[in-house]
Amino acid sequence: MLGLKLPTDPRWVNIVEKNIEEILTDHAFCEQKATSTAISLIVSFPEYTELVQEMTALVKEEISHFKMVHDKIIERGWVLGRDRRDDYVIALLKFFPKGGSRTTQLVHRLLYAALIEARSCERFRLLSEELEDKELAEFYRNLMVSEANHYTMFLGFARQYGEKKEVDTKWQQLLEYEAEIISNLGTSEAIHG
Repeated sequence: MLGLKLPTDPRWVNIVEKNIEEILTDHAFCEQKATSTAISLIVSFPEYTELVQEMTALVKEEISHFKMVHDKIIERGWVLGRDRRDDYVIALLKFFPKGGSRTTQLVHRLLYAALIEARSCERFRLLSEELEDKELAEFYRNLMVSEANHYTMFLGFARQYGEKKEVDTKWQQLLEYEAEIISNLGTSEAIHG
């Protein structure tokens, strides 16, 4: 369903289980960045009314997810650590060239967002199925559904605002590129790492 070309190695969960505090901190900042992305799309493309409406709802949802993760951190007696460098996103953002028309820029940003949400969904599914901490597994199962909805929403907007055939070609190329990136990751307790 997600179209990812390379699944996460299930052994990644073993890395995560050794340091739950790290994955929760990384996850909290992923939710904060998702909130920022939605706000950025509103600021950058205010003329797309339907997009603005959906991004406004997404801001509320993503910041509520941030709070949920932050609450998990507090419940466990920890504090939110500092943000970490996200090598996955940094590498991903190198795929599309800078510039182009406003529509092209919008489509590229929507495709990036769709892919990040798809990978997050896949990782949350893995956590929900493999974590020994059943309370946390259930937490990730519930979030997985939201991530899947976000993925389809961003991809749908890309196809709506761009030329569908061209968008689908770019999407497949981005998926191939992402598989190369993910093949070198999965060795740290990070949502995309």
